[in-house]
Amino acid sequence: MIRMANPWFLLLLALLPGLYLLHRWVGKKARATLIFSDISLLKSISGPAWFRHIPLLLRFAVLLLAIIALSRPQSGAREEVILTEGVDIVMAIDISGSMAAEDFKPKNRLHVAKLVVEKFIQGRQNDRIGLVTFADYSYTKCPLTLDYQILGTLLENVQIAPRGEDGTAIGMGLATAVNRLRKSVAESRVIILLTDGRNNRGKIDPETAAEIASSLGIRVHTIGVGTEGTAPFPVNDPLLGRRQVFLPASLDEDSLRKIAKKTKGLYFRATDTDSLATIFRRIDQMEKTEIQSKEYVRYSELFPFFLLPASLLLGTELVFRQTRFRRIP
Repeated sequence: MIRMANPWFLLLLALLPGLYLLHRWVGKKARATLIFSDISLLKSISGPAWFRHIPLLLRFAVLLLAIIALSRPQSGAREEVILTEGVDIVMAIDISGSMAAEDFKPKNRLHVAKLVVEKFIQGRQNDRIGLVTFADYSYTKCPLTLDYQILGTLLENVQIAPRGEDGTAIGMGLATAVNRLRKSVAESRVIILLTDGRNNRGKIDPETAAEIASSLGIRVHTIGVGTEGTAPFPVNDPLLGRRQVFLPASLDEDSLRKIAKKTKGLYFRATDTDSLATIFRRIDQMEKTEIQSKEYVRYSELFPFFLLPASLLLGTELVFRQTRFRRIP
C-alpha cells in the first residue's frame, strides 16, 4: 500500500499551470537584447525550434518531482503479530488390518479417514497439529507442526500396517499422542483418536493412557468407525483371486466412551463417510481458540526515488543553460 505522509504538499501542484502561463506571458513581453542583421547561421547550429523548450521542461520536471518528494510517499507492508496461541491437536489413527474394510466409500475406512482428516487440517489456522498411527505398535508420524503441507504429505503416505505388525494397540497409540502433548504450553490440548477395533496389543491399556491424559489436562475425543453388524473385507484367494468376505465388527465402544468421559471429551460413532465428515466438522467447531492479534503497517520512505532524479534533472538543466541553451547576454 502507498500513502503520502505530508499530502498537503500536493496542493503545490496546482501552482504549476500558473507558473507556466506566467513564464509564457513574461517571455512575450521580453525584448531582444542584441540585434542581428542575419540569423541564418544561428538557425543552422541551434537545432529545431522546440529545442529551446528543453530547459523549461526540465525545470518543471524538477518542480514536479520535488513536490512529490516533499509529500513523502511511503510504501507500507501490513504485518500481523499473533498474541495468543491456537489449539495443539494430535490425530491418533488406527492403521490395523481391519481399517481395510470397504464399508466406507469410495475405498476403505483408512482411505476415507485420511481424506476427512486432510480436510480438517486444511480448515485450521494457527493450530499446531501432529500425527500418530498405531496397530501392533504406535509411531509418531509427525510431531506438532504448523507446516500443514508437510503434515498432509505424511498423512497421504499412511498405509495399512503390514501383516506382521497387525493388531490394535489403542492404549499405546493414546499414550504416544499424550507424550506428544506433554510439554505443550497451549491453552487447549486435544487428541482425536480414531479406531475401528478393541485393544489387543501393547503394554499400556486404554484406561491407563486415559488416566495419564486426564492428569495432564488433555482432552480426548474418540471416534469409532465401522458399520453395524458385518463389514466387507477384501481378501486375495489363491484360487478365486480378489474377493470380499463379510466379518463381524469388533469395535469396543465402551472403552472409547470411558476414555472420552475420563478426559472430558466426547465419543462419536461413524458408520459411513458422511457421518465421519460430520463428526470432524463438529469437532472443528468445538475446538476453536479465539485468536487475538495485533496488526500494524511498516512503512518505507520512497521520497529518495523522487528527490534523486529531481537533483539530476536540475543539474542537467543548469548545465544546458550554461552551454547549448545559454542566453546572451
